[in-house]
Amino acid sequence: MGDRRKERKTGLMEIRSVSVGVVAIKSVSTGLYLAMSKKGTLFGSVKYNPSCKFKERIEENGYNTYASLRWKHGGRQMFVSLNGRGKPRRGHKARRRHPSTHFLPMLPS
Repeated sequence: MGDRRKERKTGLMEIRSVSVGVVAIKSVSTGLYLAMSKKGTLFGSVKYNPSCKFKERIEENGYNTYASLRWKHGGRQMFVSLNGRGKPRRGHKARRRHPSTHFLPMLPS
């Protein structure tokens, strides 16, 4: 899912605003929407649905975090998160302040 190399287009995601503070994230290469299940697992959805909505927050450090608008775990938000190898982590395993949930949106070159 994640890739540190700029020349690879597989990790390129399109972020679209769907309402104030809420976004949909879509893969440019596959056309799938990023979605989160009730258990906090990230997956690709062919169709846009309520599981594809994420609250976008710009953090103090300039990075963005994305929390599921639909699902919570024990009353806590579940965040989009990647481990050190770029693989998705379960939403309830990460917290807003953890670096694995911080993303830096960039314009494609």
